[in-house]
Parts: sequence; structure tokens; C-alpha cells
Amino acid sequence: MLYFISKTNDPYFNLAMEEYLLKNYDDDFFILYRNSPTLVIGKHQNTLAEINLEKAEEENVKIIRRLSGGGTVFHDLQNLNYCFIKRGEAGKLVNFKAYSQPIIDCLQKLGVNAKFEGKSDLTIEGMKFSGNASHVYKNKVMQHGTMLFSSDLRRLNQLLKVNPLKFKDRGVRSIRSRVTNIADFLPTPLNIDQFSDHIIAQITQVFPEAKYFELSEYDKEEIQELISTKYGNWEWNFGYSPKYEFEKLTNYSNGAVLEISMHIEKGYIKEVSINGNCINRESVLKLESIIKNSVHDKITILEILNSNKENYYFKNITNNQAILAFF
Repeated sequence: MLYFISKTNDPYFNLAMEEYLLKNYDDDFFILYRNSPTLVIGKHQNTLAEINLEKAEEENVKIIRRLSGGGTVFHDLQNLNYCFIKRGEAGKLVNFKAYSQPIIDCLQKLGVNAKFEGKSDLTIEGMKFSGNASHVYKNKVMQHGTMLFSSDLRRLNQLLKVNPLKFKDRGVRSIRSRVTNIADFLPTPLNIDQFSDHIIAQITQVFPEAKYFELSEYDKEEIQELISTKYGNWEWNFGYSPKYEFEKLTNYSNGAVLEISMHIEKGYIKEVSINGNCINRESVLKLESIIKNSVHDKITILEILNSNKENYYFKNITNNQAILAFF
């Protein structure tokens, strides 16, 4: 067993690092890391259906798809993430409870009555502080989870708040649970770095053969390459979403109404219909043909709208107002 704490809060690097170590090392690993504010989407989810995109953009929150399944989670600097990468026997690799046990044991020692509940949740007094997910690769499994230490739960709830009526798809939906922070239950106050030290102490007790590990310069270069080709790309973070139907009716304060219907596959708009009392019908038919086969991405569609400088697609609303109806 090799263990280490990531020295960066870059979420692109930390998620790419997990995949790199899983697929390029034969060793078992335990890793701790913290990310700057980030929404982390499950592998099989529709990104736009899981998040409050407008809020995320407003607050410059990063949006990244991870390698494992499960639901969307929010990371910030007061959330500590852990990751096990372990070899095992085929068919017996996934075991959420076993890999979560060191976390539970550590918290119990600190006087926090943490429990494993349901399929993969860690709770305190019935409230969730950790969600877990896994990914199997050959004879290895990667299990990782959050540990809400003293995260901004109000912000978490705002960023994960989305209108479910806008999307129809077969993607995995997140199950919203009551959440809490570990720090609220500690008999003796700790900061997140001290808590991290306690977790590492528990790991080295459970795995006495564990040795400290550091990434080499070569490792870092390879991880950066994985960011360039995957984790930093729209195609992975948004385009990988399952095909979906999007329908939204937007009412503006001046009485204008705009209704958008779209069919999206692999992030590309295959069909689009634009209706409402604020459209110029003939020019909107042209707009529909231009938008078709473009990506369902705010920057892309806004560029299409702005390419017509006379703004003859819509009446009584601006392009910046119209774009809200597409997301």
C-alpha cells in the first residue's frame, strides 16, 4: 500500500490522477485530496440535468465528469476526498462498506458516531456526510468518496438545484439526501488538516506496510496529458452525457414567452424547435437550421445568435435573454 496527500487543489489534476494511478501502477493506493469549488458528475449522468449551470457559471465553479458512476457531488476546500485503489479477485472487487470502514473507525475514535448506511453512504445521526462510488479496471477497483468536513452546505444545495422537468433521458439521476458536516459533531474541534492527519494515521494502522508516495515528474506530465485529452474537455464533461430531450418554457418580465424543444445526442443538437410570442417566424426557421448539429453549449449557441448583428430572430428580448431558454 502506498499513500499520499495531493499537493494541489486542481480538480482536473486530482481526478485525472486517480485514473492514471489506477491504469498505470500495479500498487495499491490510498489518496487524500481537496479540490477548489467543483461539481463532479457521475460517469453515466446527464451533466446539464444535474446542476444549476447558471449558478455554477456565475460563481466560476468547475464542472467535471469522473470515471466512476453514482450521483453528482460538490467539492470545496472544506471537503476532503479519499480514494482507494486496490487489486483483488474478479467479482469481489466492489465493497463499499469494507473500503469505508477505516473512515468510520477514525471518526468513532474522534467521538463521532459515524455509520455506513444504504448502498454506499456514510452518515451521522441519519444525515449523509460521504457519498461513495467505484470503478473496476481489470483486476483492480478504485473506490472514492467525499467527506464533508465544514463545507458550505447552502452553496452545495444551490449548485445542485435544477428543474427536472427540462430533461427527459435515461441518465442516472442523483438522489438528494440531507447532508451534514463532520466538524459539527467533533467533541474536540479540529481543522481539516488535522482531520486529514487522523485519517492517514488510521490508514497506516490498518495497513502497517503502507509507505509514503510522491508523484514523479514523469507521472505529473502524463496526468497533464490526460487532462488535455479527457478531463479538461467539453466532450468528456458534457458531451459524454446520454441522449436526452430538452424542453423549456421561459417567461420574461415584459410578457415575452420563448419555448425551446431539442433532441440531443452525444452533446450535439439533432433536432430543435423554437416557438413563442417573441420570435420572427421566418428568421427563426433559419436559426433552427443553423443550430441543428451544433453542440448544446452556451458559448456556442450565443455565438450563433450574436453572429446576426441585427438580432432579427427575436422581438422584445435580447440574445443574452434568449440564451437562458436553451439551458
